[in-house]
Amino acid sequence: MSAVRLKIFISSVLKEFEHVRRDLKTFLMGEAILQHFISEVFLFEELPASDRRADEVYLEAVKRCDIYLGLLGYEYGSVDSEGISPTEREYDYATRHHKTRLVYVWGSDESRRDPAMKKLIHKASGELIRRRI
Repeated sequence: MSAVRLKIFISSVLKEFEHVRRDLKTFLMGEAILQHFISEVFLFEELPASDRRADEVYLEAVKRCDIYLGLLGYEYGSVDSEGISPTEREYDYATRHHKTRLVYVWGSDESRRDPAMKKLIHKASGELIRRRI
């Protein structure tokens, strides 16, 4: 009997977590035991150039994943015409599609945190158990 192999989507502000995202994927895909349970870890920055809108691509990846892993830090990131960042769009999409959501809040200096990120953290805190790292 083979184990179910999960697809994980890592969500965060790319620039703020550039090294953490890559290291996390390396760990998840390289750990001997986890290799039996994880088939894919999606990082947007690893995609080649494409003739598609970025939001279509990352939301499609969220839809295909089994686990949404959100890293919420100090920066909120760039916003679209509605004032929403890709990280928040991904979180909302994962919520609507009933994905398992694991959210980790990075850092403890609240005076440095973007007000929009504080709102996103507050929203997530009202919907699930999140952890500070």
